[in-house]
Amino acid sequence: MRPVALVTGGTRGIGLGIALQLAVNGYDLILNGVREEVEVKPVLENLRAIGVEVYYAKGNIALEADRIGIIETSKRRFGKLNVLVNNAGVAPRVRADILEVTPEDFDELMVINLRGTFFLTQSIALWMQEQKQENPGDVFSIIHITSISAVLASINRAAYCISKAGLSMFSKLMAVRMAEHDIPVYEVRPGVIATDMTEKVKYVYGERIQNGLTLEKRIGLPEDVGKVVAALAKGDLPYATGQVITVDGGLTVERL
Repeated sequence: MRPVALVTGGTRGIGLGIALQLAVNGYDLILNGVREEVEVKPVLENLRAIGVEVYYAKGNIALEADRIGIIETSKRRFGKLNVLVNNAGVAPRVRADILEVTPEDFDELMVINLRGTFFLTQSIALWMQEQKQENPGDVFSIIHITSISAVLASINRAAYCISKAGLSMFSKLMAVRMAEHDIPVYEVRPGVIATDMTEKVKYVYGERIQNGLTLEKRIGLPEDVGKVVAALAKGDLPYATGQVITVDGGLTVERL
């Protein structure tokens, strides 16, 4: 039987790039998103054409009932889950100076990017423990998709940066907790990636990249992140639980 992966926010952008690479590597998929299934049907069909099973679990990870529904979809469709990829997240509705952030905007990012991810992972980690006990030879992993904003300060995206920094620490904590069950936990930290989230500023970043923002003279692609996630899921980076893999074209390399 093929291994199964759940990718939150998996029908567009980085999440879709991850889903595609996992499918190519033989993973059946549960893709989560907030859009209606009819809107993502072409995405699902394209992935199924690769030769794997793909199901959609509509839900907002900020809501407990939706988190339960996502997990129940995995149990009902496959009866197991080998890989959790925590990719779902939102950007600020308005890029406001840190001194102008409203409580409402702050709370929205925290409840989705951090709180929702925390409690979805908690539930799935408990399920993975049970699966590992029943099938010790099976391979499991948890992969968090954060951002270089976890370590680089952007004063007009304060809540986003804080949420990603919190998720980075959560990844380390889970790595420590899950080690006794032989379930590795990783953090993948993308840089500037061409998605709908960066569409409005792609020309600004494009110019900065050509002027030396990154060592590699191009914007990142969702498939760049997807290939790293697939390698982690397959165990191609062994003996590395708790580590951060940065996919940013060299943006965060310290230099003179």
